[in-house]
Amino acid sequence: MNLIRKTTVQSLRKMSTQIGAKELRIKECLERELSPSHLQIVNESYMHNVPKGSETHFKVLVVSEKFELMKTLVQKHRLVNKIIKDELKEDFPHALSIVAKNPKEYDSEYKIEPSPNCRGGFGK
Repeated sequence: MNLIRKTTVQSLRKMSTQIGAKELRIKECLERELSPSHLQIVNESYMHNVPKGSETHFKVLVVSEKFELMKTLVQKHRLVNKIIKDELKEDFPHALSIVAKNPKEYDSEYKIEPSPNCRGGFGK
């Protein structure tokens, strides 16, 4: 039983490192619009009760000079959200966590923390 569970967890982790079409589009639009000095996108869909290969839950860390004139975190998040929404239109992710910083605010030691385990969904 443990061997089967380890294999399943390993395959899920492997799936999370493969870039899907939606993740690629998110990456391309943020690079085009924000010219980030650092960009990290994590697809956490595999952690939720969704079909295999889904792209529904993302975390985004983006560092861009374009955020320097923005006074609030909300302004930064709205810009990132708008860029992604304009690109994906009706295919917008179910969940999108955003960390948006200008280069002066960004600490290169910062790591995106994994989300907690999913506690619900349609298969409950």
